Amino acid sequence: MKKYWILIALCLGACTGRYHGTPVEQVAIPRVELMAAMPEPYAILDWHQKALDFDAFAYDFDNPYPCGPVIWWDDARRNIDQRTFGLYTAMKDARQGADNNGGEFHESLNILHTLLGAGLNGIDKTDQNGYNWVKMAQNYFNTENGWNIVMNNTCPEVALLGGGYGRDWWYDVYPNVLFYAVSEVFPDVDGADAILRTVADQFAKADSVLAGNYDFTYFDYAQMKGCNNWIPKQQDAAGGHAWVLYSASRKYNDPRYLKHAISALEALDSQTESRFYEILLPMGIYTAARLNAEQGCHFDIAKMLDWVFEGCQAPDGRNGWGITAGRWGDYDISGLQGSLIDQGGFAFLMNSIDVAWPFVPMVKYQPQYARAIGKWMLNNVNSCRLFFPDQLPDSLQCLPGMQHYTNSIIAYEGLRYEDKRFMPQEHAGKHPIALGDGPLWNEKNPPESMFSVYSTSAVGILGAIVRTTDVEGILRLDCNATDFYAERPYPVYLYYNPHADSRCVTYSAAEGRKDILDIVSGQYLAQGIQGSCTIDIPADAAVLAVELPAGMNAKDNTILYEKNN
Repeated sequence: MKKYWILIALCLGACTGRYHGTPVEQVAIPRVELMAAMPEPYAILDWHQKALDFDAFAYDFDNPYPCGPVIWWDDARRNIDQRTFGLYTAMKDARQGADNNGGEFHESLNILHTLLGAGLNGIDKTDQNGYNWVKMAQNYFNTENGWNIVMNNTCPEVALLGGGYGRDWWYDVYPNVLFYAVSEVFPDVDGADAILRTVADQFAKADSVLAGNYDFTYFDYAQMKGCNNWIPKQQDAAGGHAWVLYSASRKYNDPRYLKHAISALEALDSQTESRFYEILLPMGIYTAARLNAEQGCHFDIAKMLDWVFEGCQAPDGRNGWGITAGRWGDYDISGLQGSLIDQGGFAFLMNSIDVAWPFVPMVKYQPQYARAIGKWMLNNVNSCRLFFPDQLPDSLQCLPGMQHYTNSIIAYEGLRYEDKRFMPQEHAGKHPIALGDGPLWNEKNPPESMFSVYSTSAVGILGAIVRTTDVEGILRLDCNATDFYAERPYPVYLYYNPHADSRCVTYSAAEGRKDILDIVSGQYLAQGIQGSCTIDIPADAAVLAVELPAGMNAKDNTILYEKNN
């Protein structure tokens, strides 16, 4: 495995380069080394504006665009005696809306993503247009079926229409991860604390029952037993359990939750090969990184990162599921999550955005991966724009000329290497192709169901993390934005320079006199600044910049987290 030593470089002006500590040896992720340093064609969307536009679009009952509104009221009052609401998964899905299936078919993964993304970008969803949307999302806490966790639907009556319900483990665990995150962004919402406590208790009980054996398709949280069906086993559900339980241990200072977070990660770490299924393995890796740093654990982060990036190769697992690397046609498509082998490759927008959530803050706890994660994120963020109708020529889309339908606010669900199903003759020899599986879910679904509200719902995660700088190709990534239930005393930003020479970027600090410390090089990049300065990023290298009060005696990188061992 390649390793990199960061060379110390002095920057003119405010940058002092004064020695602080030992440079952090950088560890490569082999698959990231296959990605372009500077992806082409290069364009970074304003993801913060995307998040604001999406929220305004999704929560507008009088949506003015040709697609019409995507939101409706659900008055079934399942689980909690209150009105809730639904959002289309795919545009005009025939199974959904107020007039279909009693208005009850909608997904928490969709709605909780919208709430999280809005909150991360400064929108108060507890008091927007007179509604507390966060409170209304509590109807997904399933009590009527006895599971007592947050699930993807409000009831089993509609669940088997699609989206997984008690049969696909990640669909049962990930809503609870999202609910915990939403509850930190919007604290003290009435009723939330009881749900958070109950979910943690359920996951702790489940981990006790599983006793290190997560070799199941799903888990029945009512009967407290592991179950199997035709879906591949999802051992990486242990990562989702661990994320929730460690979050609960930090929130409630309860050692019981910490014990089971460690137990779940021991089950994950004990796997002999990648069982990467969706998003729960990356959540587990982030949690393992925190536990290594904060609790003195020794989980194998390098091994598990390779499990994600190289993908699952087990014949009885989700074979081929990993992170893309390379070019499709004239486009670099590296960094996306999806199938690496399905007809040449099939990547998904929501999955690709979601991985940024755990991996960007991970570098605070494992700074040896700053360069690798910075390079991957540059590719991932550049590639994620290709799902939007205004970012590809019509010749590479299954719905050409439809940019006006949602004003390109809603993206396609997927990006395929080639289209062998919908328009194979028109798309012969063309790569990549933007499309979606919506028309395949139901014979009544229109072609417009290729546009996915569900997939676009995660844009606020990138909106909170990603900012461009005054140097093309160098992004400023906020490592605190999605570091939930953690100590975040100081701003921390990851910069990666893809260029073959060092570059100076403008750093804008918060009000007051500040010192800028780079954890990677062990150098102060600037001291005593007020407002802005320039900081130097060496060629093909990363800076993990911590913004400290001027004159603070920072001894080591534990200024980034609370070390408990």
